[in-house]
Amino acid sequence: MEEYGTVASVKLITDRETRRSKGFAFVEMPDDAEAANAIKELNGAEYVGRPMVVKEALPKK
Repeated sequence: MEEYGTVASVKLITDRETRRSKGFAFVEMPDDAEAANAIKELNGAEYVGRPMVVKEALPKK
């Protein structure tokens, strides 16, 4: 993500019991334009043989 702009924080989501990654994370970028560009460029890109889903996180309803 740093390739596309400043990263303020990253929260890697892990399983409570095994402490292994669940395969997703939340990344905060302070600049909205940089974040939008990162989403545009990375959504659907392949990482470790799997396509990534990169989108804006929305609050639960």
